Amino acid sequence: MSSIRLVVGLGNPGPRYQDTRHNVGAAFVRRLAARYQIPLKNESRYKGDLGRGQIAGVDVRLLNPTTFMNLSGESVGAVARFYQIAPEEILVAYDEMAFEPGVVKLKQGGGANGHNGILSVIASLGNAREFHRLRIGVGHPGDKNAVTAYLTSVRMPAAERTLVEDACELSESTLGVLLRGQMQQAMNLIHAPGQPSSAPDEENN
Repeated sequence: MSSIRLVVGLGNPGPRYQDTRHNVGAAFVRRLAARYQIPLKNESRYKGDLGRGQIAGVDVRLLNPTTFMNLSGESVGAVARFYQIAPEEILVAYDEMAFEPGVVKLKQGGGANGHNGILSVIASLGNAREFHRLRIGVGHPGDKNAVTAYLTSVRMPAAERTLVEDACELSESTLGVLLRGQMQQAMNLIHAPGQPSSAPDEENN
């Protein structure tokens, strides 16, 4: 059982993408940083905003890559290599179209399911897939041709954003279990509402 030493939030940089569905992972990390008063400092050598602090009694680094989504691994790989963080000690938070807003699920390993950010992270870790994923539901537009705009161009309506933020507001005890690497218990706590997925996995951008 490995503790989580690095929590990563995926998104695209700049105000143009703020509050879009593709940026819910980065927003999750920013809220964690604010909640636990962990300053995120831009570190150009890591191509990301990086901070370190205590969350629920666990020493952890927080990282938001400042690259575009499909280059996220450049930042994650650089931090993991420098601090000698193993893939199974990493948690990556990102948007998941297979779940409705308000649904958050945890898993370890697996493929990218077309998510370019996850694909980049896998490549940066030498094709290792054992890192943990916090999949944050954002819903599906219903038409695969509308996916890119849905994720990157359209800001989430306020009601959806509230659902996502509420679902991502994990309790102190749940965060402690998760960051200590007690993944089965963490899954039980996070998945407790039992909301089913609503759409098949589709290509993300």
